[in-house]
Amino acid sequence: MHIYAHIFLAMTTASMNRTQAIEAAIESLDGTFFKALCEPSRVAVLKRVMQLGRADVSEIAAELPQERSVVSRHLQVLLDANIVRATKSGRQVFYEVDGPAIVMRLEDILRHTKNIAPLCCPGSAS
Repeated sequence: MHIYAHIFLAMTTASMNRTQAIEAAIESLDGTFFKALCEPSRVAVLKRVMQLGRADVSEIAAELPQERSVVSRHLQVLLDANIVRATKSGRQVFYEVDGPAIVMRLEDILRHTKNIAPLCCPGSAS
């Protein structure tokens, strides 16, 4: 293979790796975890759950301006993002913040970002 073909192949591979790294970075930042935390009313629901500890939807909704059904939908989004966990007791569902899951998710995001940053967004060399 001609030297220019090797250079082109190396550049294409580097470019593909950078493109893949960019996609991975955006996917990491655009995932369910951050989407769940980007709405102020959902953050208010999360704050309420933190204040109460373990509570059902009625308790959580009691001090919030949203309807119980809206609070319930917010809790489902937080549950899907592994920010809260739910346990059923009889007919009631109790929610609580899942601290270890949040820490693990943030550590995963940090580890992932450290791995892709040199490829997609190296910053200054200072």
